[in-house]
Amino acid sequence: MDHLTDLKPPVAGKIKIEFKDVRKVYRIKKEHGGCGDFVVLDNINLNVYDGEFLTLVGPSGCGKSTILDLLAGLIPNSGGAILIDGRVIEGPAMDRGFVMQAYALFPWLNVRANVEFGLSIKKIPKKERRAISGHYLEMVGLTSFANRYPHELSGGMKQRVAIARALAFDPQVLLMDEPFAALDAQTRETLQDELLGLWEKTQKTVVFVTHAIDEAVYLADRIAVMAAGPGRITDVVNIKLSRPRQGSRGSAEFGWLRHKIGQYLKSGKEIQEDQPRAVITDVAEVIDAQAAL
Repeated sequence: MDHLTDLKPPVAGKIKIEFKDVRKVYRIKKEHGGCGDFVVLDNINLNVYDGEFLTLVGPSGCGKSTILDLLAGLIPNSGGAILIDGRVIEGPAMDRGFVMQAYALFPWLNVRANVEFGLSIKKIPKKERRAISGHYLEMVGLTSFANRYPHELSGGMKQRVAIARALAFDPQVLLMDEPFAALDAQTRETLQDELLGLWEKTQKTVVFVTHAIDEAVYLADRIAVMAAGPGRITDVVNIKLSRPRQGSRGSAEFGWLRHKIGQYLKSGKEIQEDQPRAVITDVAEVIDAQAAL
């Protein structure tokens, strides 16, 4: 995977996040007695660039969510190092925001108070908190719902609140673990467009986990394709679809990228060193995109 680590997105800034030979191992009890190592992740080497939108896609059990937990500092790595701006991650910090699939809103707090939660931890004065929460509620279209409670909101609205809360304390990196997986298709596509709009405005570095190839292609600057047993990155694919992405799902290039990434997932194998680098960096340039039709 070292030959894939430095593949840059179409517009690359400085390196924001570095994975260096990262491993995650759990000590487990064996079925017939004794203990052994269960290797969740092995040899993870990847650079994520400042302002990049990177998606992780792979089968269940390949360690996608574990990578986010490591990045968030929620669990320690067993080997290697993970760095943000050249500093080793040693635990949770306010430079990273986390949006989960399960919303994780506090049911006893209204929408505004949920959005202001991280600001309260940072001891931001109340007047300033109100201005910041108002700004992000407006960005996600929930200004008129500021005094509602989570049980009064739809799934899509709850996820908007979770995104606003993650952005409100101004993290440098936004981690998203299948945030739209539980939503219906129409709401999911709407929120994908809204998320891209927020990302373009804020220019946060986003690491986004998904099972859906379409979603990965639609959102990403690059896609890191993973395989299981143990979890590892097998391919990194540049997505050079023009932005904004609305209307791109029906294009030949989109269809070809989706098809090729699906092939990588099925094979679970790394691209060999002797294959042309163009195959790795830009699938759609290797074969005429019209061939996808």
